[in-house]
Amino acid sequence: MDPVKFNKEAWNRQVEKRNPWTTPVTSEQVAEARRGNWSVVLTPEKPVPREWFPSMGGLKILALASGGGQQGPLFAAAGARVTVFDNSPKQLEQDLMVASRDGLDIATVEGDMADLSRFVDGSFDFIFHPCSNAFVPDVMPVWREAFRVLRRGGTLISGFTNPVAFTVDAELERKNIVQMKHKIPYSDLTSISAEERMRFYGEDEPIHYGHSLEDLIGGQIAAGFAITGFYEDGWKGSSPINEFLKCYIATRAVKV
Repeated sequence: MDPVKFNKEAWNRQVEKRNPWTTPVTSEQVAEARRGNWSVVLTPEKPVPREWFPSMGGLKILALASGGGQQGPLFAAAGARVTVFDNSPKQLEQDLMVASRDGLDIATVEGDMADLSRFVDGSFDFIFHPCSNAFVPDVMPVWREAFRVLRRGGTLISGFTNPVAFTVDAELERKNIVQMKHKIPYSDLTSISAEERMRFYGEDEPIHYGHSLEDLIGGQIAAGFAITGFYEDGWKGSSPINEFLKCYIATRAVKV
């Protein structure tokens, strides 16, 4: 199986199923962003602090694995020069739809988040990377490529899943029982059987990977970033494990 191709097709199907993470912003939200009133999330619920963002006017932003017409259009409406990069063409179509509807200038590029070779070094001032690296088997190239395409002094803000969420027995979790079963790193392709994956998640769900904190946080540092911001977030109703800890993390990192 080619996991990149599989996840491309899976996210295309998620758009057709109207997954909440594929629902574009409204024209009203775009109008508010033009007035400077906007808010986005890296993780399921908590808004990113506005102090994590520089002035939007003319800022070159790469919305990395961030298609769906949700964040990119708001950045463009606020004055940024936005490139949305995503593996799913249907997710990118959502951004183009909003751009056409609301008169925004947004570039879209289809590709694997671990391969930004089409961009030259120092192409961007800012990278917005929401909770999407759970769909890539190795997160280290993502950090290295993000570092390369950022200018010196540029900022990467990222959201990701606490790996403890991937250790839980999925069958017991559905019975509201939280019990560890899987080791980290986790993969839907190797940590569970194909039959279990179909039974738990179905054929339309993307393949997930649970990366270690050493790779998720230490990997950014190893790539050359300095971590300058951090917070945790929950997701009410998503899993009983959220009753015990916040399962999502956001970081702000600067290319020093």
